[in-house]
Amino acid sequence: MGLKRIWQGVVRGAEKAAQRIPAVQRRLEAEYAQVEAMVRSKMRPKLETLPDLNQLPEQGVPHEQILEWLQQLRQQETPLWEQGRVSGTVYHGGAEHSAFLSQVYALHSQSNPLHADLFPSTIKFEAEIVRMTANLLHAPATDDPEQQVVGTTTSGGTESILLAMKTYRDWAHAEKGVTEPEVIAPETAHPAFDKAAHLFCIKLIRTPVGDDFKANLEAIHRAITRNTIALVGSAPGYPHGVIDPIPQIAQMAKQYGIGMHVDGCLGGFLLPFIEALGYPVPPFDFRVEGVTSISVDPHKYGYTPKGLSVVLYRGRRLRRYQYFTATDWQGGLYASPTLPGSRPGALSVAGWAAMVSIGRQGYLECARQIMETAKQIRKGIEQMPELKLMGEPLFLIAFTSAQEKLNIYQVFDQMARRGWRLTALQRPPGLHFAVTIRHTQPGVAEAFLRDLRDAVDYVKAHPDEKGDMAPIYGMANSLPFRGVVDEVLKRYLDALYD
Repeated sequence: MGLKRIWQGVVRGAEKAAQRIPAVQRRLEAEYAQVEAMVRSKMRPKLETLPDLNQLPEQGVPHEQILEWLQQLRQQETPLWEQGRVSGTVYHGGAEHSAFLSQVYALHSQSNPLHADLFPSTIKFEAEIVRMTANLLHAPATDDPEQQVVGTTTSGGTESILLAMKTYRDWAHAEKGVTEPEVIAPETAHPAFDKAAHLFCIKLIRTPVGDDFKANLEAIHRAITRNTIALVGSAPGYPHGVIDPIPQIAQMAKQYGIGMHVDGCLGGFLLPFIEALGYPVPPFDFRVEGVTSISVDPHKYGYTPKGLSVVLYRGRRLRRYQYFTATDWQGGLYASPTLPGSRPGALSVAGWAAMVSIGRQGYLECARQIMETAKQIRKGIEQMPELKLMGEPLFLIAFTSAQEKLNIYQVFDQMARRGWRLTALQRPPGLHFAVTIRHTQPGVAEAFLRDLRDAVDYVKAHPDEKGDMAPIYGMANSLPFRGVVDEVLKRYLDALYD
């Protein structure tokens, strides 16, 4: 057992002992109550005419009333993202584009790809989404079935990652006899890999990153064992927008005869166009020998409706390990390519329509606008001596405090008070802002930098003032007791549904 695992065991033991002390229990409950109160006050719709329902209404509510409620709620929720004041989240949101996708969705609202015989057009559109995405990521033109890039659509990046990890687990068991599978991923890789490990009984080994937030190659190499089934790299990583050294990781995977998964969920639909515009983009896709799978989300920078991702594999045989079949069920023969059975075919149809309507030139223009705006924001942050960039950002800009006394989480709270929604990072503390089409609107970048300057000045003048999130993230970043942080997150989720 390594020193790190011994230390983790000591910390867990100390945490359990501390939580049995009455004074500690009371203090923790008070902190938990604050989180629950914050959720109830800030994350519930404020519409007096909309009742809270605990059971079905005896008589159906007229359509006109329901639509009126929804329109009023939309008016409350739309301004922040529509005005470009939110990191990521809504990646296009243009009125004409959204109206077009809603029209397409309505035409296919009843379609279900599980019943391919009834809805063959949905199957056609899903297959074309996969092929267009594979082409975008430089799938080789070949007749060799083990070099062809194939895949499926999924409900989102998390499902794509879950399926890729399940695929490698089943492949390694069937073809290599691995019964205790291990996957190696940098500590910056998405929590979906932790979820996959939890669900599919895989041991996930997290390796450190360097000061540039890129995966540490030596650490990855040291972690490889006979049970390793796949290596992971991000293009880019969600926390800092940094692209891992994919060619070097892929070379290790090829050397050891194991899988190499690239998480391109965030950047997979933007990086190819950034590269085409002449920006330096490190190799990350199927041009890299040794890359055996990629996850990519059209519902981000592909500007499709939410709920559409793609997982791609190099080789038809590898994809088969993703499938599930049941041959002896009394209800008949059953086969499913992904985790769900029934799926909303309208999402795939609308996704196809989005991709086809925008086209390559449309995506290039969106990428050009995004990169120009990101460059403006990045330069503005570099000119603030109190802040410093984290890594080498392209379109997702991560930054932190350059001065010990400046609490970056208080800056986060002050930006929220000025109407901005950034993403808070931890270990080390930081913030990030993912630039989208919404931020390319005139004046948005200037307003962001102006408010960021004001927020920093305010925190410097009021260093002891606490906001809503600064205490929570400050605790999460400093506590060695992760069980306490885990409980805070679960109380947060409880409060959302209570």
